[in-house]
Amino acid sequence: MARVAVTGSSGKLGRAVVPHLVEHGWDVVALDRVAGLRDDVVSSTVDLTDFGQAVEALSGIDDRHDGVDALVHLAAVPAPGLLPNAATFANNMTTSYNVHSAALRAGVRKIVWASSETVLGLPFDEPPPYVPVDEEYAPRPTTTYSLVKTLEEELARQLCRWHPDLSMTGLRFSNVMYPEDYAAFPSFDADPSLRRWNLWGYMDARDGAQAVRRALEHDVPGADVFIVANADTVMSRPNEELLAAEFAGVPLARPIGSHETLLSIDKARRVLGYEPTHSWRDETGS
Repeated sequence: MARVAVTGSSGKLGRAVVPHLVEHGWDVVALDRVAGLRDDVVSSTVDLTDFGQAVEALSGIDDRHDGVDALVHLAAVPAPGLLPNAATFANNMTTSYNVHSAALRAGVRKIVWASSETVLGLPFDEPPPYVPVDEEYAPRPTTTYSLVKTLEEELARQLCRWHPDLSMTGLRFSNVMYPEDYAAFPSFDADPSLRRWNLWGYMDARDGAQAVRRALEHDVPGADVFIVANADTVMSRPNEELLAAEFAGVPLARPIGSHETLLSIDKARRVLGYEPTHSWRDETGS
């Protein structure tokens, strides 16, 4: 059984990732600043801004574990504005450098990590170059949070250049949601501008967990990034109406369905085999 360390295991996405990986046969080591998670996984409290703790957490902790085969790095200040900009930069950039470097020292050569949809230019005050947006255009960070995610993508590329046998997969997750969040979705239709900031996208945490597993199974050397979202938008209004109201003049890269996500998951589907299986419409009967 392969062993994987999951940082940020108690976070909004981590809480879905850990049980999903356990269900699919992974031996999980849960790492977070928050103690405890599940009785059936090894968990340790660790401050990943401390490089020494990061090294020990991945190399082995007494009788807890003696090393890991792969890393899923989700730990971070999770959104812009939660801390002052310098604090967000210092925490997230330092944590990512420490964790990735510690993994390399521990002999790990498979890393999946959380990038973000924010690198695409959210909140799209400057309209996107086309829709659906995809991985083909250069990042357009607009906040300190998204700037760090952009730098982390470059860090992954350079680490893979230094270590040709290293595989680093960055997942540009959309806004993480749970079924209990979906009751609010029908109200979004009253004002399309409320959710224009991420092109009306979302990601069910359970499908995000699936994407993490697919990325772990995609053991190809080198650095790559993938947008991960659900297959539909958060809106009952059709895309044609939404785009006319909020992004008039932005060209279509290809034909799109009435409620198809405008955060293209074509690459994740094609390369990783990712296929979302949940929708807010099923949960609410909409």
